[in-house]
Amino acid sequence: MVTEFDIQGPTRVCCATGRELKAGERYYAVLLDDAGKFVRKDFAADAWSGPPAGAVAHWTGRVPASDRPRKPTFNEELLLDCFHHLSGSAEPGRVNFRYVVALLLMRRRRLKFEDVRQAEDGVHVLVVRDAKGGARHEVPDPRLTEDEIAAVQAEVFRVLGWH
Repeated sequence: MVTEFDIQGPTRVCCATGRELKAGERYYAVLLDDAGKFVRKDFAADAWSGPPAGAVAHWTGRVPASDRPRKPTFNEELLLDCFHHLSGSAEPGRVNFRYVVALLLMRRRRLKFEDVRQAEDGVHVLVVRDAKGGARHEVPDPRLTEDEIAAVQAEVFRVLGWH
């Protein structure tokens, strides 16, 4: 299955204090890599002392009103943190996640398409360049269908609380 991540979305509960986070309240979220699995933790602003060791990414936001639909917002730096952290992973779910994050960053024009090449093992590799820093990256293409890409994108949005 494409979406092999079992990461909870926003909890609306501070992991440090156990207190419920209220609508409109500022929170901090952290994405951790715990023994090869992504784990998201949310903190109330008054319980935040900075990202814990091993954090893949962290960000801040406000708890939305539960009855109001939200339009996704994109935090390119957060996406880049996830993109870089997953570099070199051979686990299929992580390869899929990184590929879709690369597509999102290309859509946002943060990564620029340069080429597609075929590696010695027959895998197609997407070659992209960071529009700001100029760094060149190679991203294995897992050959996902449009439906699989949409499913992984929905998972990326859910994990990061951008639903």
